[in-house]
Amino acid sequence: MDLPTFLASPQFNLIVLPLLIFLARICDVTLDTVRIIYIQRGMRRIAPVLGFFEVLIWLMAITQIMKNLTSPIHYVAYVGGFAAGNYVGILVEEKLSIGTVLVRVITRKDATQLIEKLRDAGHRVTIHEASGSTGPSNIIFTIAKRKEVKNILKIIRQNNPTSLYTIEDLRYAHETPTTLIERQTTPTGNPLKK
Repeated sequence: MDLPTFLASPQFNLIVLPLLIFLARICDVTLDTVRIIYIQRGMRRIAPVLGFFEVLIWLMAITQIMKNLTSPIHYVAYVGGFAAGNYVGILVEEKLSIGTVLVRVITRKDATQLIEKLRDAGHRVTIHEASGSTGPSNIIFTIAKRKEVKNILKIIRQNNPTSLYTIEDLRYAHETPTTLIERQTTPTGNPLKK
């Protein structure tokens, strides 16, 4: 069977074309999810490129829907691809770990060991003494790349498992050149001492 005959066949129209529409929607919605995250993080250069390809793919998918307005299977493929694209977009974003976060830890227990472990791991820490409904507590702040969050949470759970922690996305975080020099580490991973 030659290509023009296959493209006009019922098998192509009922199986292959809906599958292509489904995959196209996964791609364009995934790109949309990632593009929005880049915009929220203030990364202006890559967002327009992603938007270009997102809309190009969407146009190809919607063109096929318009050519097959009486086919419910094409509609199901279109909306199914949209739903799956949201899920895939979130997974891709988690793998990319784009951006910077603020980790806030609130603890009633002595936080000295937790602070030492976070600093030993190369994280800068700011401590604030506070008072909660059950008495004195400490609030510990650290700013980190999202890729470092798993390591930070591991340190928190090992050294102060009853603490409360929150993680917030930051749009911008600025470090001065002096701060960057202070964060340089030795080959063993420990911060350099001045």
